[in-house]
Amino acid sequence: MNKLTKVGLSALCGSLASISAAQAGTMEVLGGATATWVSNSKTVSGNNLGMNSALTFKGSGELDNGTAFTVTVTGADQAGYTSGNINMDTPGMGSIKISSRVGNALAAYDDKMPTAWEESWGYGIGTGIDMVKGVGSSMNIEWSTPSVAGATLKVAYSPKNDATFVNDKSVSGSVSTHKQGGYDVILDFSPEMLDGLNIFAGGSRTEREGKVSTINNGDHEEVVAGFTYAIGPIKIGYQRSGEFTGSQIAGNTEYYENDAFGVSFNINDNLSISYGEHESKRHKVGSGTSDKTVTLTSDSLQLAYTMGGASIKIAEGSVANASYGTAAGNDKDGTTIALSLAF
Repeated sequence: MNKLTKVGLSALCGSLASISAAQAGTMEVLGGATATWVSNSKTVSGNNLGMNSALTFKGSGELDNGTAFTVTVTGADQAGYTSGNINMDTPGMGSIKISSRVGNALAAYDDKMPTAWEESWGYGIGTGIDMVKGVGSSMNIEWSTPSVAGATLKVAYSPKNDATFVNDKSVSGSVSTHKQGGYDVILDFSPEMLDGLNIFAGGSRTEREGKVSTINNGDHEEVVAGFTYAIGPIKIGYQRSGEFTGSQIAGNTEYYENDAFGVSFNINDNLSISYGEHESKRHKVGSGTSDKTVTLTSDSLQLAYTMGGASIKIAEGSVANASYGTAAGNDKDGTTIALSLAF
């Protein structure tokens, strides 16, 4: 699934390099990368891991009808982007990646269901669904082992899982999330003897400060497990995940439990369709009227068609109890159409 597309007009690049695509388009990338670690014993430093990217993307292309298009995107620092990473691949020892909210670690498994375009909740309707994130939403460092018989182990660590950007030579500072350091562990398995099957399972734990509002809270924990299976042009999948906040304060969210499934069908090399659903239950701490469970559901029927360097994508879907609200306004449906130009 191509997750680089966004609602509206998007430009996609195939790799962080100067390339020539089949559509005779080019993407040039200039810049550098720096990773830093800052330690200061006299202040509350928060996350010590920082990164500078200073990248400029320059791309141009031409559609089949002769229409030419260009794009230039410049950022002076990694915080100017929605994500960034530095990856070092060592032969025989796996890879080490320093990431800034790039959707790696457990966050990369928030919804792995097959789809023609985007997740059943992520095409612009505004569901407000809670997903597992692990340390993937914070500055983190991840190690991935080499694949052994189709199995890969991934371990990620964040000095402080505070969901903040950190530039080079900087720290995230003190934040009020009460979260401290955290780690993710994921096993991704695509057995060589059964082509098309992928099984994944992972967990995350983030330490919380011992006292919040005079109540002892537990650690923040997340888990996910699921599979996808492709046979010919059809791909199906199912996964289950949970997030346990550690809160013991009456009225606060105690945990979320999510279930998702999806099926996609490639009609031909250019046209694909899919249908998916995602259900999320929020459970609160307490008893009586404060002990509430709200179920959010989101579904989407999607279609994607590619014409040379251009793609048209359509999503039709609905959500019930958006953002875990039960008012009439929290039930809605919508349609999203996107045009994407690939280099």
